[in-house]
Amino acid sequence: MVATPEKVQSIPTSNPEGGDRVAVLLMGYGEVESYEDFANYNEQALNLLTAKFAPVPTWVYPPLAKLLAVFDFHEWGHQHNNFISPHNQIFEQQRAGIEQRLQEQWGDRVQVFKAFNFCAPFLPEQVLEQIKAQGFDKLLIYPLLVVDSIFTSGIAVEQVNNALVKLTEGDEHWLNGQRYIPSFYNEPAYIDLMAQMVEEKIAAELASAYLPSQIGIVLMNHGCPHEAKGFTSGIMESEALYERVREKLIYKYPLISVGWLNHQTPLIKWTQPNAELAAKNLIDLGAKAIVFMPIGFATENHETLLDVHHIIHALEHRSPNVTYVQMPCVNDHPDFLAMVADWANPQIEALLSETAIAVNPELASSHHHHHHHHHDH
Repeated sequence: MVATPEKVQSIPTSNPEGGDRVAVLLMGYGEVESYEDFANYNEQALNLLTAKFAPVPTWVYPPLAKLLAVFDFHEWGHQHNNFISPHNQIFEQQRAGIEQRLQEQWGDRVQVFKAFNFCAPFLPEQVLEQIKAQGFDKLLIYPLLVVDSIFTSGIAVEQVNNALVKLTEGDEHWLNGQRYIPSFYNEPAYIDLMAQMVEEKIAAELASAYLPSQIGIVLMNHGCPHEAKGFTSGIMESEALYERVREKLIYKYPLISVGWLNHQTPLIKWTQPNAELAAKNLIDLGAKAIVFMPIGFATENHETLLDVHHIIHALEHRSPNVTYVQMPCVNDHPDFLAMVADWANPQIEALLSETAIAVNPELASSHHHHHHHHHDH
């Protein structure tokens, strides 16, 4: 679905000063780079995430965030030699690579901005303020997240909406075009790439020493709580993603399991088997090598790095003669950046070609009053 050059030229070219420019808002979680920020980060995360599935009163958030920061500091600082997450840096490489590909087609009418759910100075509110100041009037909301759920795209849209309310002035909204790109768990190009990365890794590191039936593959999804107050929690899309990648590999590698990377919160029922149990099960079935592949994460983060590292450490203790391979996320793989840009093209084309609609926020309040007057039959 890539727009052909002829099509592009038929769109009236706009003055570069303003009008008809699309800001692509690439959204991710973001991770702290300075340990002083742990408490703030945790408080943001608790407010936005935990509130969706755990009955925690809001006054608990600040002290709980500080308490969690102590644990984070211990894990990242002491257990992992002052680990700093590479997430934000990789996300910037993803942003730059996607922008470069989009500008090859659209020129500077399209710019890609990044926003992190939990990290200043890239909070959605801060970034949308810049987008507005730079004169953009069309917005493509693009959570770079494999699976749609209340914990991923749900938070992204919630934060964008909150920010847009704050940035509204007068009787006409500064945005006159908006589009959204949902998750890509079912995109054939992404599924093929996941399988291809696993096969390449096995060919490079394991194929000469192990038979295919002795190589266990744990395809790791983002863990999901089973109860999320009626919101979509991501389980169905994650399972569909796993089944599709598994189907690409199963004919050659029979030992494959899903492994959920859960946040083991007490009293919450999480998706099973967790990644460690999944690996143990495959070892019990005769796997002599285990490959851990994160399919439910597009960008490296502390879960895909530290949590998997802990899991491998525990497994080595229990089954020392098994070989463990920890694979990276898709990150800034050129094929991935190309497909992400491809998915955006039709939406950008739609934004640039559709007629602008002026949205008057004042009208919302009058609509609100008109709908309740027709009960006197």
